[in-house]
Amino acid sequence: MHIEFTLNEQQMSLDVPADRPVVRVLREDKGLTSVKECCGLGECGGCTILVDGQSRLSCLMLAAQLQGRRIMTLEGLSTSEKLHPLQEAFVRHGAVQCGYCTPGMVLAACDLLQRNPHPDRQEIKAGLAGNICRCTGYQKIVDAVDAACTTDKDSGRGY
Repeated sequence: MHIEFTLNEQQMSLDVPADRPVVRVLREDKGLTSVKECCGLGECGGCTILVDGQSRLSCLMLAAQLQGRRIMTLEGLSTSEKLHPLQEAFVRHGAVQCGYCTPGMVLAACDLLQRNPHPDRQEIKAGLAGNICRCTGYQKIVDAVDAACTTDKDSGRGY
């Protein structure tokens, strides 16, 4: 199947099997290693991407579903010169641990902050609920998202 879509603000045109999982299209065909194939069942959030600005599990999507969509992975979130405020907050608060879940967590947080720029801590926990981390008790991750909200509030910058 021939598909055309926007990936990290770049127009893409690919010929791939329509039933190829998006996680494999992104990792294997496009070399975007931030997208992790973990459980393959949509239960862990390691494969989270933004599709038209909303978090989606790429292991549950098929290549045909990319047609005409805007896709964002962690690689597209920052510029080569500057990290995104959420990435900065994750680093500053020690929320990266081993880093395996971090891309999915950051993108899930992006989705949350686009919908609710100033969530309270319970709303942050609910917004990240579909993403599993084995390294932390989630406190540092929630702290990082909360700090990014405060930074956003102070700077007037949006997600």
